[in-house]
Amino acid sequence: MTDIRLGLIGAGAVGVLHAQAARATSGVRVTAVCDLVAATAHAVAAPLGAAEFTGHRELIASGTVDAVVVNTPHALHTGIVTDCAAAGLHVLVEKPMATNSEDCTVMDRACRDAGVVLFVGHIQHFLPPMVAAKTALDTGAIGPLLAVSDWRSTDYRPGSRPDWFFDPAVSGGGVFINIGTHCVDRLLWLAGRRALAVSATAAHRGNTRAGIETDVLARLELEDGIVGHIGVTSTQLPARDELVLIGERGAIRVARGTGATLHPDDGPGAGGSTVLAAESADDVPRAFRDQLAAFAEAVRGRQAPAVSADYGRHVIEVIEGVYKSSAAGERVGLPAGLGASLA
Repeated sequence: MTDIRLGLIGAGAVGVLHAQAARATSGVRVTAVCDLVAATAHAVAAPLGAAEFTGHRELIASGTVDAVVVNTPHALHTGIVTDCAAAGLHVLVEKPMATNSEDCTVMDRACRDAGVVLFVGHIQHFLPPMVAAKTALDTGAIGPLLAVSDWRSTDYRPGSRPDWFFDPAVSGGGVFINIGTHCVDRLLWLAGRRALAVSATAAHRGNTRAGIETDVLARLELEDGIVGHIGVTSTQLPARDELVLIGERGAIRVARGTGATLHPDDGPGAGGSTVLAAESADDVPRAFRDQLAAFAEAVRGRQAPAVSADYGRHVIEVIEGVYKSSAAGERVGLPAGLGASLA
């Protein structure tokens, strides 16, 4: 195959990262950019010499692309992905895959029926500190995994991001479906196991719409008896983004500002720590480059999608369970998966 002609549907901040990744990825070329705001599409398309559109159907009909990145408000993913699949276009859809698991199934079926790739854009799988943590965990650096703790603090007040994030009909919820999706994703991926049940509580503070939670504490019960705790808050605490993997022989910590570090319980490094991957200013751009390269390999048929539709759907099932549990005040079981595990 010659260069993959890539279309960007949604040209906001994350769309810019995809465009930059394409410029640095051999065999991929952005040939079309779509955004509802013409000036936004132009700002990304013009430096690339790409065609400009304000509607995704016009981009599809132009015949200028082989594959697309869908980076739009969450509730719009399903219709755009199914339209692209019907036209025979391969798709990388940004996280969260959809606002509900039923829509994930619709997208998955449409792409399977059309014989095109559906790749879910969970960027945590490509961030160098997370990759280093995954490698260390899978090679037994801390022994069998016992538990995971993840904590994120962020500003989720109106005005902190585009208005559609505060419309649950479009976003699917509040801080958890937006920020918490990253936490659910990396917990499941690093642990390599599906979630069986969740227990959660949510708070709705300040001047936010109904359905826009500002804070969530969730307990995930995974296969093999592993437990994960996720805390996501929009209190005005100092910014925090920290994940800790606890094993029988030590722990791995991944935190913004430091990267990934190994803390063994015994051996030569006892009482100290080893840097697995220091944080770098290039981590995010590199992750987008590596993700796009993996998508390109899937489009060329050289490997399966690194993040599958089944996996993306399971992340949404967990989020649905968190919302259901916090509303009902009780533990919620999750659907059985198609596969035995996520390992």
